[in-house]
Amino acid sequence: MHCCSDSDARQLDGEALVSVLLKGTVHQGRLILDIDIVAGDEVVAISGVNGIGKTTFLRVLAGLLPLDTGILQVNGKVLDDVDHQLFVPAHMRNVGMVFQDNVLLPFLSVLENVAYPILSTAMSRQQARQQAIDALTDHGVGHLASMKPAQLSGGQQQRVALVRSLINKPQMVLLDEPLSALDADARRDMRNLLLGQLKTLPGTKFIVTHDRLDIAELCDREIAFTQPQSGALGDETQTTIVR
Repeated sequence: MHCCSDSDARQLDGEALVSVLLKGTVHQGRLILDIDIVAGDEVVAISGVNGIGKTTFLRVLAGLLPLDTGILQVNGKVLDDVDHQLFVPAHMRNVGMVFQDNVLLPFLSVLENVAYPILSTAMSRQQARQQAIDALTDHGVGHLASMKPAQLSGGQQQRVALVRSLINKPQMVLLDEPLSALDADARRDMRNLLLGQLKTLPGTKFIVTHDRLDIAELCDREIAFTQPQSGALGDETQTTIVR
């Protein structure tokens, strides 16, 4: 499988608008995605019933789940084209992602987790660590730098995961139900943090959530993933259309 060059991937940077065109299948053809979205400097909620492909869309967009068939374009640049064996890996997509379960590396400290995405760049290890310390401090969690993820509360882990997702100043930030695993108090605190961060962060932010309060307080608009009313291809095949 061929990968695009760094120069190709960097052409995604600096766009005022983000256009996403995705036509393809995943999960051995059981999910068909037909998605065409244009978003600006805004927070966009992605909603829809369970299993319709919301998380799958984020993972395909981030480069964490290759298409089985089809093509993905962002701003007119091809990131995944199965027929032409072209695939841009996750680290070249300028995308930050926050998962429902945070996915911090358990054997690394908080500081090392946050610095990890930029250690693969031309930045020196010392510069990467300093940038990570500065980012943690800016988000009010600098005092956690030497701790391991297992020593943190759920809310603290999500704060660190958010800092890590922003360390590369991504063009897009993808959040997959980032508050759903938190208790009520931690959810409220994290929602307040996200409210401040996402509204001031340049670029497009997609957030998958079922919570109407999250949508009302955090998001500028909502895009609902839907299924066609007719033309089903069988019980094991689902089609998701977004226009």
